[in-house]
Amino acid sequence: MFRVYLELIFMVIIWGFSFVIVDIAVEFIPPLSIALYRFVIASCIFLLIDINSKFHIRKDLHSNNKSQIKKKFSKNDWILMILASFTGISLFFFAQYSAIEIIGPSLPALFVCLITPVFITILAFFFFKEKLSVYKILGFAIATIGGFLLVTGGDINTLTPDSPNFLGYLFALMTPVLWAIYSTATKKISKTSSSSTMNKYIAYIGTIELTFFVVLNGELGIFINNFLNVSLFLCALYLGLGCYILGYYIWQNSQKALKSSMVASFLYIEPFLTLIFSLLLQRSETIVLWNLIGGIIVLVAVLIINYK
Repeated sequence: MFRVYLELIFMVIIWGFSFVIVDIAVEFIPPLSIALYRFVIASCIFLLIDINSKFHIRKDLHSNNKSQIKKKFSKNDWILMILASFTGISLFFFAQYSAIEIIGPSLPALFVCLITPVFITILAFFFFKEKLSVYKILGFAIATIGGFLLVTGGDINTLTPDSPNFLGYLFALMTPVLWAIYSTATKKISKTSSSSTMNKYIAYIGTIELTFFVVLNGELGIFINNFLNVSLFLCALYLGLGCYILGYYIWQNSQKALKSSMVASFLYIEPFLTLIFSLLLQRSETIVLWNLIGGIIVLVAVLIINYK
């Protein structure tokens, strides 16, 4: 169990820095193209792993060793993986990267990391029968107040279409909902199937979706012209290998070992790491004091929600 906690800490450090990496990458190409670059690399790595695995399986068969029979995904699993690819890859990263481009890295990190656990806990109640205690209900009430301050910065006009950062906040607001749906869908699959195999197929499907969206958005030429940019390649490698292959694997495995709400609680650390990384690298921010106060209130609320 201690190892699971260490892996989750490693995961949030990688994910916390990823918001700053994306903020650097959007200086070169649009958000959709960054997301596609990330998953092209992730998919290529999965393909290389597959080729290597098949080579070893053939070698084992040649040595008359019986290979393990792999469990096939059911029709319902494939439906859930398609849902997960939209909510956890194509739509999610388009929304998140667009938000980072408009309002900087720290606010989107606060949104997705502090509000997501609340949505995950609610969905876990409906789909996994995880009980709602008095503490959880109290926590939801407090989280509502903190969420308002976090989202608006104390100014309701922030959420009006006339606000210069309205789209950034709208995209940031989408991410907790999308991630909660993704987490619920993948937890249902990973209960009976391999996390790494599931993540591989979700990456393949997500890459196809993102390619379609990039072409539809007229960004294909921009993507191809910047494909050999060294800075972008390093950013995409970090996002594809570190954040997706390693990060998502840890996320899925930890959900098998721990309750959904407990795993989600590790996300509380992430936005504050992002803020530290952002300040150290002097990235532009639109974060104000009331956003931070709201984030702290939500953090307290989610701790109450997870109180035993």
